Amino acid sequence: MPPGVGLPLSPALRGPAWMVLACVAFAGLWVFIRLISEAMHPMAIVFWRNLVGLAWLAPMLLLTPGLLKPERAPGHMRRAASGLLATYGTFYAVANAPLATVLAINYTAPLFATIGAVLFLGERVRLWRSVALLMGFAGMLLVLRPGATEMTPGLWAAVVSALATAFSLVAIKALTATDDPRAVAAWSFVLMLPVSFLVAIPFGVWPDGRLWPLLVALGACAAAGQLALSQAFAAAEASAVMPFDFVRFGLITLAGVLLFGERYDALTLLGGGVILASTIFIALRERLVRAENRPTGSPDT
Repeated sequence: MPPGVGLPLSPALRGPAWMVLACVAFAGLWVFIRLISEAMHPMAIVFWRNLVGLAWLAPMLLLTPGLLKPERAPGHMRRAASGLLATYGTFYAVANAPLATVLAINYTAPLFATIGAVLFLGERVRLWRSVALLMGFAGMLLVLRPGATEMTPGLWAAVVSALATAFSLVAIKALTATDDPRAVAAWSFVLMLPVSFLVAIPFGVWPDGRLWPLLVALGACAAAGQLALSQAFAAAEASAVMPFDFVRFGLITLAGVLLFGERYDALTLLGGGVILASTIFIALRERLVRAENRPTGSPDT
């Protein structure tokens, strides 16, 4: 595996540490999205996320000549496409729906990824994975409560984001198996930038002066989050890092309550917890199945 940016920690702790950093960065990102969306349309904010985020990554790219190899660009296109759709869905949802509810829906992405692997890659789903999938989608029903909760455009955007994120997570894991995780993060900004600029034009691109500090902070959180997430998947299996995603749930829920006066009922929080628990269980179960199927005497990679 290509070396990335190292942390002065043991290999067992490196992946979880990167995941916690990603959670903190993404929690900050969501806060800045909500604040900026009061004065700018989410479709325009996506462009500034990509531009400022790439600017934050520029020193790394300048100090690492050859990190972005042009011949590798086609391999990153699929991830960039799903990532852009996920970003639009997330930004619109965060701007227009309760944060904890959006996050709970977002947690279904690994569940959709598992279903995609079954439908398109021919993977088998055994009993316990099937049970975990059913639990996860039961959790989503607790959050959405069809018939009792109005499905607003913001909530629909969160569902679209979860579906797109599922493809993006699979792509990130595949890419970090062969590419430098720093390149995986940087390519997403490079490839998404021109498309997001064209989409932003009808919504007005240039921000008010008072938004600049928030946009700079938003870009920093986006860059740090993508870089840390790529490093986490490169440093450890999903089963080792997914349990630490609860940090993101706690931070974003607190931000919704303390900063934006949101109130959540017990069913929403319970549903989010069930979804997160099911995704963690699936990751742990997949690791166990791979260990059982590994030939005797093969290295544990």
